[in-house]
Amino acid sequence: MNAPAIKHYLQFADFTADEYAYLFERAALIKRKFKNYEKHDTLADRTLAMIFEKASTRTRVSFEAGMYQLGGSVVHLTTGDSQLGRSEPIEDTARVIGRMVDLVMIRTFEQVRIESFAAHSRVPVINGLTNEFHPCQILADIFTWIEQRGSIAGKTVAWVGDGNNMANTWLQASEVLGFTVHVSTPSGYEVDQSVAGLRSPRSYKVFADPLDACRGADLVTTDVWTSMGYEAENEARRQAFARWCVDETMMRAARPGALFMHCLPAHRGEEVAAQVIDGPQSVVWDEAENRMHVQKALMEYLLLGQQ
Repeated sequence: MNAPAIKHYLQFADFTADEYAYLFERAALIKRKFKNYEKHDTLADRTLAMIFEKASTRTRVSFEAGMYQLGGSVVHLTTGDSQLGRSEPIEDTARVIGRMVDLVMIRTFEQVRIESFAAHSRVPVINGLTNEFHPCQILADIFTWIEQRGSIAGKTVAWVGDGNNMANTWLQASEVLGFTVHVSTPSGYEVDQSVAGLRSPRSYKVFADPLDACRGADLVTTDVWTSMGYEAENEARRQAFARWCVDETMMRAARPGALFMHCLPAHRGEEVAAQVIDGPQSVVWDEAENRMHVQKALMEYLLLGQQ
């Protein structure tokens, strides 16, 4: 099939339910081939530029290993070894890099930076994380759910913790894929519906008590209390979030067989109890691995369309 017009992946709402159905099916195929040591080099001779203004472990390894496995190559850039760290306008960087590579992944701070880059890029741009959204992580989380339990449509996800980029992206996903999110955050750390870009509040419910948010949930998920870039608030957040630790009581309130997810890195004893993240309901290691497989499907789709 012919490749589609240039398409970016800057937030979860950028794709339709049908596109996600294809991506999840493709990711399953790519993962099976990976496990069976079957070659899948659909992006041979293509180059991915990875730009990191925020440090990373999982994002770098999953994209870099994934692109190599697809037969392509990778250029790794940080603000310390590129002109981005020397005040070159991001628009100029986009114009130059887009003439040298086939695909760009950016992990940065404000969403406006990646949107500006994409607006001036001749190649697809992927959001590896911004302050507002983390679509590749939720892509992996939902793929992990599908592997374990089937369709997520009609299910309930409990979000316990900060109203951050992960929460925003879960809410976007609920609108696109037809499930419900129970949100519980401390006062002052709520999800901003205008940032999440939701069309209506029908796909989520807000709970003051995190235990209530977990009641009847099919999936319970959380994130660190202090995201990268907010370290100055660390002590205040420790106090504010004390009741928002996902523990065994919360997991018992969820449906029997409910799963636990966390995007990692995790702080045992803070946002999650060790008994939960290391317990039988946890699928965090599958999530981490699946970042690579869904991102391979994503990169392939952005460059080649449906295969």
